[in-house]
Amino acid sequence: MKTFHILKVALVSLMFLSCSKEDTTLGNRGVVQSPTAGNDWQIPLNEIRDGGPGKDGIPSIDDPQFEPQEAATYMVQSDLVLAISIDGTMHTYTHPILDWHEIVNDRVGDTPLAITYCPLTGTGTAWNRMIGGEETTFGVSGLLYRNNLIPYDRGSDSNWSQISLNCVQGALAGQQVEIYPMVEMGWPLYQRLFPDQDVLSTNTGASRTYGNYPYHDYKTNHDFIIFGRAKQDDRLPTKERVLGVVVDQRAKVFRFDSFSQFGLIQETFGGKDIVVFGSKEDNIMMAYQSLLIDGTSLEFTPLDALEVGGLVMSDQLGNQWNIFGEAVEGPHKGERLRKVTAFMGYWFAFADFFINPSIHVD
Repeated sequence: MKTFHILKVALVSLMFLSCSKEDTTLGNRGVVQSPTAGNDWQIPLNEIRDGGPGKDGIPSIDDPQFEPQEAATYMVQSDLVLAISIDGTMHTYTHPILDWHEIVNDRVGDTPLAITYCPLTGTGTAWNRMIGGEETTFGVSGLLYRNNLIPYDRGSDSNWSQISLNCVQGALAGQQVEIYPMVEMGWPLYQRLFPDQDVLSTNTGASRTYGNYPYHDYKTNHDFIIFGRAKQDDRLPTKERVLGVVVDQRAKVFRFDSFSQFGLIQETFGGKDIVVFGSKEDNIMMAYQSLLIDGTSLEFTPLDALEVGGLVMSDQLGNQWNIFGEAVEGPHKGERLRKVTAFMGYWFAFADFFINPSIHVD
């Protein structure tokens, strides 16, 4: 009952007051029943949960504003940000705002994106909002699958799985989303690398206490998973933050322990040659393909330290690459490393969504 009490505190802070008063056990809370759920879901109905606030009860940010870092007075040294760069335009989203909104419908350069973040699984991804040739926006459905956010698109009212990256119910069922690389890092590192870069503004159109984390001790309490686990895999601590690389529905995770000092790992996973860079001290890991489109195989060397502008590594051809996989110097200047599906998240989420995910061992 202690866990239920903690859950109740967290949900109340998010106005999760619509849960039934008859729910007395955590295991039975929020199970979606027909006809609310419908019968055309591509995921098990008994694993879909109603989080409580209802559709759009957690409001997406549909007109994001950005402001200088100095205005983000709610940020503390342990906070994280998600950053993305497309065609020379960079946007940055802070976790303390994403914790309360989960989706930001944005446009980075000419690219319409939905920044999707699930506080319960710690996963953040950037989705192309062009679906089937039509631009749409995404909202928070209020439903969860294996504790993970289920966004819905406002064009077709279809439901999507954030971690699976596909539509799981509705007219677009089975379609995949196109994702863009997004880098998660610690607030101190971000300030050091990009001192003049703006961040998402608290002018969201909603009144929230952005300096207060809405889920109590959820991030650090390994025994507290709101709707339980689908699979018990205790190879790593439940809430350990890992980088998951996903190829053909298989996942491999990388740990900060492999990057006690800033460094690189190059290996092959799922038939793709990848490079993973990371730093435990700076709270950053990210992966890209190391084979260029023209077939050139790159061998990377880490720079001595993460440098202003986000430079992280060089290669045998004389290129220098930043955290977004962009060549900023050298013969391939202006090119990008090919993306691989990679994002940060809690270990239990990767274990729940993927069959026996492998763990990188040094």
